Amino acid sequence: QVQLVESGGGLVQPGGSLRLSCAAAGSIFSIGVWGWYRQAPGKERELVAAIANRDITNYADSVKGRFTISRDNTKNTVYLQMNSLKPEDTAVYYCNRAPTLPYWGQGTQVTVSS
Repeated sequence: QVQLVESGGGLVQPGGSLRLSCAAAGSIFSIGVWGWYRQAPGKERELVAAIANRDITNYADSVKGRFTISRDNTKNTVYLQMNSLKPEDTAVYYCNRAPTLPYWGQGTQVTVSS
């Protein structure tokens, strides 16, 4: 059972930056795909970034060029660097495997507002 603990969210102004962290204790972390998901009020949860073996990454079009996903296998942690944040990035952000485990962490709230 992997424990998923997201952190780093907060309130930021448009154009600002945040770095999210996901500590995935108990996982065989270096194996498989990890992703960052987000869910805005009234919307479906969506995958915004993923990182696979050999650090191959992929991004949703909405965040491409602004977000960077990375991982540190020695710390069992996946990161999401978010730059040039927009109000439409406001959501609860979650980490999980891709495809997802049958459970989620608590997420971390990101609010982009002036």
